[in-house]
Amino acid sequence: MIIDFHTHIFPAEIRNRREVYFAAEPEFELLYRSPKSKMIGAAEMVAMMDREGVDKSVAFGFPWQKLDTCRRHNDYVLESVTRFPDRLIGFGCLNPLAKTAANEALRCIDSGMAGIGELAFYRSGLDARVLDSLEPIMQLCLQKNLPVMIHVNEPLGREYPGKSPNSLGQIYALAQRFSRNKLVLAHWGGGIFLYMLLKKEVKETLANVYYDTAASPFLYHLDIFALAVRLAGIAKILFGSDFPLISPSTYFSELNQTGLTREQLACIQGLNAKNLLGL
Repeated sequence: MIIDFHTHIFPAEIRNRREVYFAAEPEFELLYRSPKSKMIGAAEMVAMMDREGVDKSVAFGFPWQKLDTCRRHNDYVLESVTRFPDRLIGFGCLNPLAKTAANEALRCIDSGMAGIGELAFYRSGLDARVLDSLEPIMQLCLQKNLPVMIHVNEPLGREYPGKSPNSLGQIYALAQRFSRNKLVLAHWGGGIFLYMLLKKEVKETLANVYYDTAASPFLYHLDIFALAVRLAGIAKILFGSDFPLISPSTYFSELNQTGLTREQLACIQGLNAKNLLGL
């Protein structure tokens, strides 16, 4: 079974009139002002999955600042999962800095969402205020034994839309504070797992952390797969395409060049996600 752990879907009202949301949502404008930034709906997602041999996809929306937009987008994800129950797995997406964030997280979970994410802080990084805002959501997901996906990225190198100002220290502080949670750090966790080479503390702190491969073809050489297997462990790597940013077939092509075994590829492409989600 192939499971894509990182995809985005948007309702038609947002796809067709994206510019209406820019004034109140600067993060959304940052990522989607360019017409080249694609947005798709659930039917298009499933059609892509059929073409590319993906069995299931974890789908989520955007961390909107406005509660009404956030709720409507989460409702769309829930409706999409109901429409395609054997293909789509919904995560509730929200802005943890909003006063009603915990209530929206609970609503999503009670409605059948399989986790919370992708939570992103494109302008602030993971500062102390952000970590405090995550506390009630993390506690809720810990009680429900559900994963939480956080957008993080490498703190070095070139700039691009959506690259947050997080530091490695901030990513590590996140993992320390919520060490009992099942954390999925998007985009290879910004490379934090490389510090498992340290002799003390880091392995224990990152014990419950998973890493998805979203945007890997844009960001990393193929060596990242072998290094992640060696340092983080094969069970902690989740195939995520970030579709419609990049198609799954691009990842499959790269994975076939990594030299990983068939069993290792099966873990990355679906078995790990199946276990994490309890499917």
